[in-house]
Amino acid sequence: MVTAPTPLDNRTPPLPVKEIVYGWGRHPRLAAEVHLPRDLEALRAAVQGHGGATIPRGAGRSYGDAAVAERVICGKSLTHLLAFDSDTGRLHAQGGVTLDEVIRFALPRGWFLPVTPGTKFPTLAGCLAADVHGKNHHRVGSLSAFVEHLELVLADGDLVVCSRKQHPELFWATLGGMGLTGVIYAVRLQLQPVRSAFLHNVSIRTSDLSESCRVLCDTQHEYPYSVAWIDTLRRRGRGRGQVMLGTHAEDDRLQPLHRPPRLTAPTLPLNVVLRPGLSLFNMINYRRQLRRRTTTTVHYDPYFYPLDAIDNWNRLYGPRGFLQFQFAVPFAGGEALMAAVLDRTDAAAPCALAVLKTFGDHPTGPLGFPLPGFTLALDFPRTTAIEAAVRDATDDVIAAGGRVYLAKDSVITRDQFDAMYPRLDEFRRLRQQVDPQSRFRSLQSDRLGLS
Repeated sequence: MVTAPTPLDNRTPPLPVKEIVYGWGRHPRLAAEVHLPRDLEALRAAVQGHGGATIPRGAGRSYGDAAVAERVICGKSLTHLLAFDSDTGRLHAQGGVTLDEVIRFALPRGWFLPVTPGTKFPTLAGCLAADVHGKNHHRVGSLSAFVEHLELVLADGDLVVCSRKQHPELFWATLGGMGLTGVIYAVRLQLQPVRSAFLHNVSIRTSDLSESCRVLCDTQHEYPYSVAWIDTLRRRGRGRGQVMLGTHAEDDRLQPLHRPPRLTAPTLPLNVVLRPGLSLFNMINYRRQLRRRTTTTVHYDPYFYPLDAIDNWNRLYGPRGFLQFQFAVPFAGGEALMAAVLDRTDAAAPCALAVLKTFGDHPTGPLGFPLPGFTLALDFPRTTAIEAAVRDATDDVIAAGGRVYLAKDSVITRDQFDAMYPRLDEFRRLRQQVDPQSRFRSLQSDRLGLS
């Protein structure tokens, strides 16, 4: 059965507005002209319009400056589900549809996202521009593995359909291309079948970083989902934590849970994420699991999206915002590299949240982030000292054969970027073909020499 497409909105597009735009890390900030097209023709007109540097933008969930420019084309009004085949799970949707909207529509019909990041509020287009990964990368790869085709508006306003067979270089450059090849108008995506909104979760308590890494590696072929929360603030037993291993339940309970945020973080004049409080929280979180191994059944919402329970949690870091440093490093030497990074960054700022996962060996585009190995994501209150420490730690990552995730970056240098992504020339050649005047550019692309 194929559901009927939702009709497009043909109202007159709203005029652009002036707004201060920034990423989820709340830094840097820039006054921008924001366009909100409601249909394809308005989108093409916005792309062709005159102005300075222009970048596509979804829900503003990339952490750094990847979606910050003096002119922004925001796709959050392009929110129509165009078609869905309930027999095959193929979804055709506009790029401004959020992951939450996909779940609410598809889950009661027995389908779920094949890959999901740690929040359900990004748009589909934003997720594809960052080629997001989830807790199951070791099994299935990134979201790009499930994309059948993209409908992309280029810098000249043309709409191009690209796939693995049709304009394949453009297809792969767009997946992970951070919006620099064009605006993703729509996508055809393959969902995964499920029989429940719940997951069985096995939580294993670990004593240090070495054990956390070992448990993740030993279980990655047994469980489709795996992730570890680790405590980075302890000197003795650093990296202890909980490895969480998940499988979809099969109990035929398919209704999504509408869980409004339990808390809303206020706008604060200063950072309240401080070392004493973080150390106490980590101790409580670690000790609340009394046995080494526990098994529970958990709804998908708290399992995949625990931070979504606090609305605007990024405000807790105050007006300077926060910085996430996420890097990937090969398995060989990965544990030692991560320990060195933790030593270097802890001297500059306390880590508020540390999440460790494993990556498998799956195809990516020229700006693809994952590589077979570990990936560690670290959240810090933003300070000048932590920015410098992250740049220094990036040199360590490069020396170990790793790289930094562009969707989280706001501080690395052009030289560091060039050293991490070996297929950069391939991306630059393609970008020159489709956008020879560099109409699509952001603060990040200018900083990294991609504009």
